[in-house]
Amino acid sequence: MAGETIITLVGNLTAEPEMRTTSKGGTVCNFSIAATPRQYNSQSGQWEDGQALFMRCTVWRDMAEHCAQSLHKGMRVIAQGRLSQRSYQAQDGSNRTVIELQVDEVGPSLKYATAQVAKIQHNNQSNGYSAAKNMNEINQSHPYQNQGFSNANPFGGAAPAQQSNTQLPPSDPWGNAGQANGFGTFNQGDEEF
Repeated sequence: MAGETIITLVGNLTAEPEMRTTSKGGTVCNFSIAATPRQYNSQSGQWEDGQALFMRCTVWRDMAEHCAQSLHKGMRVIAQGRLSQRSYQAQDGSNRTVIELQVDEVGPSLKYATAQVAKIQHNNQSNGYSAAKNMNEINQSHPYQNQGFSNANPFGGAAPAQQSNTQLPPSDPWGNAGQANGFGTFNQGDEEF
């Protein structure tokens, strides 16, 4: 639609996504992303955090279910969507206005983590990918893939060695022991943006 404000936001989820069903039967998922800018202070020789932007995000239909299953508190994500503004009357009678991000695309940031993606097929419609129930089916259906990522060289020669999380540099804040999920290992403590 013309005139919409499209933005891309990179940050961490502040809480677990909340999924609900509307009175008309639609599925919606809400979550908040905290995006904190960082600047290098040449006088102190250190990186400093700026003021965090907290953006409320809304996702609808099938993608809402995918977000509720895949995204978790603390995950670093990349979200793209349209800014929308809505007004409502609070319980105390005051009028309030909020700005939200109507998410069109969302996924994990691979800056400090790895991810495994499994395509889902809906309503028996083919979308170019097979609906795999587990990673073994994905690996068998795609000969150049291993654990969801391509690591074979289709042009000949040896395949590159696959790196494991144990080989992460010591400065990697996500490389320490933390919460493990389908998108990699994420720390519960301080994250470096």
